Amino acid sequence: MATNGKLRFGLWYDFRNPPAWKRPYDQLYNEIFEQIVWGEQNGFEDIWLSEHHFIEDGYSPALMPIAAAIGARTKKIRIGTSVVLLPFHNPVRLAEDAATVDVISGGRFELGVGVGYKVEEFESFAVSSKERGARTNEGLEIIRRLWEGETLTFKGKYYEVNKAKLTPEPIQKPRPPLWGGGFTPPAIRRAAKYTDGYIGITISKELLQQYVTALEKVGKPTTNLRLAGGHMWMIPAIDPEKTWNEAADHVIYQVNQYAAWSEKAGMPLFPTIRDRAHLREVGILNVVDVETCIKTIRASVAEAPLTHYYSWTLPPGLPAKWAQTHLELFASKVIPAFR
Repeated sequence: MATNGKLRFGLWYDFRNPPAWKRPYDQLYNEIFEQIVWGEQNGFEDIWLSEHHFIEDGYSPALMPIAAAIGARTKKIRIGTSVVLLPFHNPVRLAEDAATVDVISGGRFELGVGVGYKVEEFESFAVSSKERGARTNEGLEIIRRLWEGETLTFKGKYYEVNKAKLTPEPIQKPRPPLWGGGFTPPAIRRAAKYTDGYIGITISKELLQQYVTALEKVGKPTTNLRLAGGHMWMIPAIDPEKTWNEAADHVIYQVNQYAAWSEKAGMPLFPTIRDRAHLREVGILNVVDVETCIKTIRASVAEAPLTHYYSWTLPPGLPAKWAQTHLELFASKVIPAFR
């Protein structure tokens, strides 16, 4: 089992704007776009974008316009989704939109997909959560075949396509990379069968072995793996205690939303955080010195040979400039340690 070599470093954004700390949306978006341009100029190689819908804090619901805006402002950084919730999209239209992003960016787009889990999203889109896996499988097949230039006629259980030919086609050949995200065995099997790589948060030995086994079962090679993951909140800081206190309430807000959503879906992923003391106890927010940050990433890569490491850049409600100090430490100290 091997990967493609050099570890790539990326930044992850969800463009959230919580009511307690709300600012004008155009200001928030433009600050993040400026930070992404800075990141490209200072050694970050990937941007990852995350999707949810109908969230009070404006969690980014429309990733293709955001990806296109980033592509138009940058020159070399790659732009990926972690993840698009495919059951809520028409796969033909998504294939068109994503191909256009690939054109705008000069061939730098990568599409990561997942099935979703938030109950209210399935209710609002009038999609049964029981259908999410099968819908995603059909959608991935449609997208792949359209991207590869086929004039597609397809009749599935959920989607029907008649003589569709994509134009403009993506720049990347035979097509842009596809990623599969998720934590359940079906999600891992889907990533192995239909996509080119697996996205997790922290990828454990157990998840890695499930993915390798799934690749073997569909006859795919288990060398040159593409694995993307990171840590929810690990922040290198000059003054860790000060930075921890600045971030704590924002991280509690974020974790508790994920905890509520996943518990309601019957798949609890996070504990509900009672207060700052409890946040310290569970250890989700790790503000550390540079040396500890490097050691922690090395340990993760030793457990599962990541090719793409991403940092959750901005706790919801904090301005982009707040993250600048730790991004500068990443760029000047952490990334060079892996080169």
